[in-house]
Amino acid sequence: MKQFFLYLMSAFFVFTGVMHFLTPKTFLGIMPKFLPYPLQLVYISGACELLFAILLVIPTTRYWGAWLIILLLVVVFPANIQMAVSFYRQQNPYLWLALLRLPLQFVLIWWAWLYTRPNITD
Repeated sequence: MKQFFLYLMSAFFVFTGVMHFLTPKTFLGIMPKFLPYPLQLVYISGACELLFAILLVIPTTRYWGAWLIILLLVVVFPANIQMAVSFYRQQNPYLWLALLRLPLQFVLIWWAWLYTRPNITD
């Protein structure tokens, strides 16, 4: 079961990483306005998600992959805040979903942290 959740997390980040390249406008819409080069940052964050997901499934790099995913989740948190603020201002009916993403980020951080511990998938 532990292996299943490891591969599930990796697949989640592979999927979202690929989506950064297939639908960059979606991610541009939640990019905080104060950041320069938003399109490039969308592509960079997508590439990081792909790379870190791969590192996560390789036993010898799992520790670093998990810590890099945690770092990425912290770094992109302002985008989740921006999404919630934008949805609120636009009276978007999916505001509830944007608000749900905020605590979900902490769940994802905890989940990744589990893979920083030795022998978590044994």
